[in-house]
Amino acid sequence: MAASALSDALVGSDQQVDSRTDHELVAAVNAGDPDAFDALYFRYRDWVAGLAARFTGDEDLALDAMQETFLYLLRKFPGFRLTASMKTFLYPAVKNLSIAARKKAARYQSSEGSAEALERAPAPPAPPGGDDLAAVLAGLSEEHRETLLLRFVDGLSLAEIAVALEVPLGTVKSRLHNALAELRRDPRTREFFEQ
Repeated sequence: MAASALSDALVGSDQQVDSRTDHELVAAVNAGDPDAFDALYFRYRDWVAGLAARFTGDEDLALDAMQETFLYLLRKFPGFRLTASMKTFLYPAVKNLSIAARKKAARYQSSEGSAEALERAPAPPAPPGGDDLAAVLAGLSEEHRETLLLRFVDGLSLAEIAVALEVPLGTVKSRLHNALAELRRDPRTREFFEQ
């Protein structure tokens, strides 16, 4: 089977891992060190591409959103101050640029008649077997799914999620609690919570 365009685009770098912290790299970019920006790019490109793919549902659009995200970051220099974690800073940009890319692509790919037909078409059936978790996650509200994925897939703390989503910490806690409660109730995912 052929490798996906997304993974092909992200593979093949001989880039050494830079041991400097994100704050040190930002300071170096502000001082004019182009290698420091490269280090930030290589550190976060896979995460940005994966997140963009979650929002766009399309590998090519995800790569476009990834490129736009790093252009957005580059335009912040010189003078950029990182006041949160890099993932917390990048998350809203990735989300907004991904959604914009998806909307732009939809504008160019359909006419009004075909868009109405797509809206009236039934959703495809959930894949059988191993994709139960994906089906259950798809059934969650967007806010609950987004919070759950940020916490357990992207590894953001509750405080970082609150900053990224621009909501109070209590809202993040409530969304996460409700999302986990829904997963516990669903027979397809209940086994993950039983000890």
